[in-house]
Amino acid sequence: MIKNKFIVIEGLEGAGKTHACTCVKNILKNHNIKNIILVRQPGSTPIGEEIRKLIKTYYTEKITKETELLLIYAARMQLVKTIIQPALNRGDWVISDRHDLSSLAYQGGGLGINENIINQLKNLLLGDFIPDLTLYLDVMPEIGLQRALKRSSLDRIEKRSLTFFKKTRKSYLNNIKSDKKIIKINANLDITNVTQNIKKQLLKWLQKQFI
Repeated sequence: MIKNKFIVIEGLEGAGKTHACTCVKNILKNHNIKNIILVRQPGSTPIGEEIRKLIKTYYTEKITKETELLLIYAARMQLVKTIIQPALNRGDWVISDRHDLSSLAYQGGGLGINENIINQLKNLLLGDFIPDLTLYLDVMPEIGLQRALKRSSLDRIEKRSLTFFKKTRKSYLNNIKSDKKIIKINANLDITNVTQNIKKQLLKWLQKQFI
């Protein structure tokens, strides 16, 4: 039996993160892993969900980029301390839609906050708490935003410029280069092929856990 793990799904809007989370959960279940918790960031706690609304909703008062970063980390800390860590301590598996890599990409690459500041904040609050595996769903911003628009009306984040999302994707690609715990998935393909690739990569990773 493989020891429980913390798995994160990352990517731009329209990359298919929600589907990927369900896909990963089903694959784990098929390998007799029963205790699995799905969470999303920001969110999945009462406080986190309220912060999610704050971040995604338009207000007459502009939310500064620094405020956005701190709000996200407030929600993240609440989730990690009250749900993720307790679940892992119980032996449960946790699958999260987004984690720290999103902050580096969105608030760092997209909004231009110095990544050293974000890393200092992460180290101060989370220390060495990192995912065991991250699946990064790489999608071209144009494709991802088209998918998001078909899905529902766009929120405050999704309505940001194409330039913002190009910068965000560039940050993702730069930050995954040297991290062996991150697997890149081509999310520009149709859902069937993306699902097959996720399954292929996850099974390969699971096999390594037995070694």
